[in-house]
Amino acid sequence: MESLVAFTLSVFTGFIAIMNPIANVPIFASLTDDADKQTKKQISKIATITAFGIVVVFVVLGKFIFELFGITIPAFQITGGILIFYVGFEMLQSKKSSVKHIKEPNVDENIAISPLAIPILSGPGTIVTAMNFASKGNYINILIVIGVFAIMCVLTHIAFTLSNLIMRKLGKNLIVVIGKIMGLIIAIIGTNMIINGIKGAFLAS
Repeated sequence: MESLVAFTLSVFTGFIAIMNPIANVPIFASLTDDADKQTKKQISKIATITAFGIVVVFVVLGKFIFELFGITIPAFQITGGILIFYVGFEMLQSKKSSVKHIKEPNVDENIAISPLAIPILSGPGTIVTAMNFASKGNYINILIVIGVFAIMCVLTHIAFTLSNLIMRKLGKNLIVVIGKIMGLIIAIIGTNMIINGIKGAFLAS
């Protein structure tokens, strides 16, 4: 029971660092700047549901994907760890991550799919994190990953819906600080994945 609680907390920490609903609020606000309240809510709903569906597909079919392409868990952990570390490093350097680079579009519900759902909410970092946790192989662990990600999507939807209020209360400077802290956590998660991947590769050989 204690191990499941620890695993759940680990999954939650990983997702909240890589998704960071608060840090994504300015992106959502800029994309939907000219939209009315109802349109913003609809865009947020479509984006979070789409992101959830994408991640669930990768979590459930992760093993099949590994077998299909002959991917080993250690190789996935090392490659994924490097990717996640890079995302965190860019955040620490006050750069927009390359998986979150967006252009100013016209207000259109299509932005709910791209760039909001893909790649902002369910980009490479999120997918790698989810598949890494799900690669433990236990069905209970997979359900926990899906459940925690569902909670993250709900929290993100709430944050997006209240984006105007959050921007006024926190201010851009505090949001930048939060983003940097999350960047550090993401980089540490990536480093830990690389270490586990190297250990797994040596044990398998």
